[in-house]
Amino acid sequence: MNDTQLLRYSRQIMLPQCDIEGQQNILAAKVLIIGAGGLGSPAAMYLAAAGVGSIVIYDDDVVELSNLQRQIAHHTPDIGLDKVISTRETLNKLNPDVQVTAVKQRLAGEQLDIEVLNADVVLDCSDNFLTRFAINKACVKHQTALVSGAAIRFEGQVSVFTPGKDNSPCYNCLYSSDGEELQNCATNGVIAPITGIVGSIQALEALKLIMAIGKPLIGRLLLLDGLTMEWNTMKLTKNLKCPTCGDSQ
Repeated sequence: MNDTQLLRYSRQIMLPQCDIEGQQNILAAKVLIIGAGGLGSPAAMYLAAAGVGSIVIYDDDVVELSNLQRQIAHHTPDIGLDKVISTRETLNKLNPDVQVTAVKQRLAGEQLDIEVLNADVVLDCSDNFLTRFAINKACVKHQTALVSGAAIRFEGQVSVFTPGKDNSPCYNCLYSSDGEELQNCATNGVIAPITGIVGSIQALEALKLIMAIGKPLIGRLLLLDGLTMEWNTMKLTKNLKCPTCGDSQ
């Protein structure tokens, strides 16, 4: 690290859990973020601010006026712009040292496999049922850590899955792939700060994984009720009959 980086990241480096070694791990890390909306915006901004060396972000949507209430990487002049381009511009202003790869595309198929394989950590910031299961399947296949978040109405949830390690369950152990379509903000609404809270927790969990510190949310589902400001944690166990990560796979 040069003197400018030492100053920029000094408050992190001061932490004994991080120190110089942890910051160097952050600078060398590659994070894949799928979704540049309510969760992807704060997650990407905090990861860029923390110094993650390479951020790859996928989204196939454009910025709309209704997004601005919660998707804080985008601004009023960005309406009509690709979300990934708007996000990249925001991250470049925040920390020009971070390499940001922005792709306007729904990440799927072979390209999903390639990106997951090349990432140190994947953040699922999507709101699409099929996409979530495809991401999970690719992470299990390549044994890449996955930080999953969701936000709706006044409620949020976060969990971490580390396929092949710590006897971790996967997303399919928690939710059945033949269940009903997940609810989303477009049809149910969401209070703005909930997406910020969940996206920020996803960023924190990703940094913990990168630095191998603390106790990530592996085998746990963190639940937030914003109306009562109550946090609850559900324990998750690996489903031996899971169609994605079970013993038959």
